[in-house]
Amino acid sequence: MERERTGEACCADGAEGLAFDVFARACPSRGTLEHVTGKWGSLTLGALYESTLRFNQLRRRVDGVSEKMLSQTLHALERDGLVHREAQPTNPPRVDYRLTPLGHAVADRLLALINLVEERMPEVLTAQQRYDETRAPGGETPSGRGVAPGRGGR
Repeated sequence: MERERTGEACCADGAEGLAFDVFARACPSRGTLEHVTGKWGSLTLGALYESTLRFNQLRRRVDGVSEKMLSQTLHALERDGLVHREAQPTNPPRVDYRLTPLGHAVADRLLALINLVEERMPEVLTAQQRYDETRAPGGETPSGRGVAPGRGGR
């Protein structure tokens, strides 16, 4: 965060010691950031933070995720080195998921953000209500001028 972000191309070969810039279009860090900060990725990392879970335990913990989406999310997080998948040779097969040390480091920071959002939700709800009250039905602002769709009235 100390260096200026230019948005210019960054290294793509993954060599250690080379700079990555998530603001650069071709930077591979963008994909990982997307996996971590997407709805299902962040909830999956948060759910695995305190314990190892089996697939169905994880699916119950991350309420609303489909089996297909959870599977895709776990594959992406495993590929990024954030989640470890361990298949037990039992009948029926047992598969456990846990965070790697890197996954724990990422989840630490992610959970801090989650906790902040949860703690400040009363302020968010008040702001949303205030925002909604300033807009009359039909896209009219209190001044009577229409709001262009998708432009937030700017």
